[in-house]
Amino acid sequence: MTVSNTGKLSNSQIAAAQNNTATGSGTSIANNFDQFLTLLTTQLRNQNPLDPLDTNQFTQQLVQFAGVEQQLKQNETLTALLGVSKATTGASAIGFVGQTVTADGAATQLSEGKAEWKLNASKGGTATVTIKDAKGNVVFSGTKTLTAGDQTYTWDGKTSTGSNAPDGEYSIKVEGTDVSGAAITVKTEITGKVDGIDFSTTVPTLLIGAIKVPLDKVKSVKSTS
Repeated sequence: MTVSNTGKLSNSQIAAAQNNTATGSGTSIANNFDQFLTLLTTQLRNQNPLDPLDTNQFTQQLVQFAGVEQQLKQNETLTALLGVSKATTGASAIGFVGQTVTADGAATQLSEGKAEWKLNASKGGTATVTIKDAKGNVVFSGTKTLTAGDQTYTWDGKTSTGSNAPDGEYSIKVEGTDVSGAAITVKTEITGKVDGIDFSTTVPTLLIGAIKVPLDKVKSVKSTS
């Protein structure tokens, strides 16, 4: 009598199922599990009675398949929860439309010859202020005396050559030093009225004219009325 021995079960089916975890394909894992059971029963029927297959290995592989299936279900649940969270965040973001917000950032709008930034200096000193347009061109450079804490910097839209800069987006860079020449940390914030929401990003983005402000950068909200 000839006895067929297929050898011990490989882990190829397990690996295929684990690969499906990345794609979240519940149908594929079900198909692979059926194939695994078919292969398992075939090997059990054709194993060499003088060298039986290790049942512990079968048990471990069944447990691995069960773990992969559970992970897929967890991924589906997390995806659903993320969708609900994004919808809730989006609904909350709509409430910012029409409100005046203050947020971390360096870019703001020049409108009717006025652009304003809020600065926070770690200590007093002198700063070099550089203002650039949306294309990165320097349009103004000057100096400012810094005091420790919060303060406001207002730009009248005049360029370094004395001409009037057109309305639009401008960014500020403030490099400060104290009396000893040591660098001062200066944080910049912008303030403006929200007139739209961009939902195409991971975090809803508030629109202040052409300026985009991620919702998680907002520091304060003030009713326009």
